[in-house]
This record gives sequence, C-alpha cells and structure tokens, in this order.
Amino acid sequence: MITPRGRRLGVDVGSVRVGVALCDPDGLIATPLETLPREGAAAGVAALVEEHSVVEVVLGLPRTLAGREGVAAEAALAFRDELTLDVPVVLQDERLTTVVATQQLRGRVKGRKQRAVIDQVAAVAILQGYLDSRSG
Repeated sequence: MITPRGRRLGVDVGSVRVGVALCDPDGLIATPLETLPREGAAAGVAALVEEHSVVEVVLGLPRTLAGREGVAAEAALAFRDELTLDVPVVLQDERLTTVVATQQLRGRVKGRKQRAVIDQVAAVAILQGYLDSRSG
C-alpha cells in the first residue's frame, strides 16, 4: 500500500507527558512540536492532527530489549484506543528512544524543562525511525 504524501505526527506516550513531533510534507525530517500533559492528550493529538493536516500518526510502542511488550506498551496501546482520528495510527518500535533523547540533551537543557523536551526528542526519534524505514 502506498501512503499519501503529507505530514505525519510522531507520538511518545509517557505516564505524565506525551511528546509530539511533526514531519515535513515529504516525510523527510521529523522535528519537535509540543509536549502535552498525559491527561487530555488524546484530544490534544486530535487537535494537532487537524491543525497540521496530518495524514498518519506514528505511535511509539515501547518494547523490552527482548522484544516483549510490558506495562509501558500496554499504556501506549490504551492511548491508541483513546484516539478518535480519521487518519491511520501505526505503531513504531521505540526501544531506547527516551534513553537516547536523554543522552542527546545532557548538559544542554536542565531540570523540569528537560523532562518536557526529552518527550519531544523521543517523539522525533520515533517518527524519524519510521520515516527512515519507509525511504529505504
């Protein structure tokens, strides 16, 4: 199936915050967009889909290093079930994205702001991984 040209939204679901990233219409580069509080995030994602004319949502699915789905994956799947969208929602393996995001930000952003930015950077990693997997 050929997916249409258009913006895609990457979503990293956490227990407190939801990081969101957006790509360009050609699906080449993901950039940070926003961090939403977990409560009400499904409605926030729906609003962002509408606002940015998104054609697909890429939701991070956290798996263990052994490839199993644990509590965090169950939370991501529950979030998917909360979404009421008119666009497809695809799942993307997001192993270690938060760890990588934390390492990338070490020493650049501090404290409370770092936690919000980490969620956005993790969403970028999820979305960029998906985009890269489609281009090759």
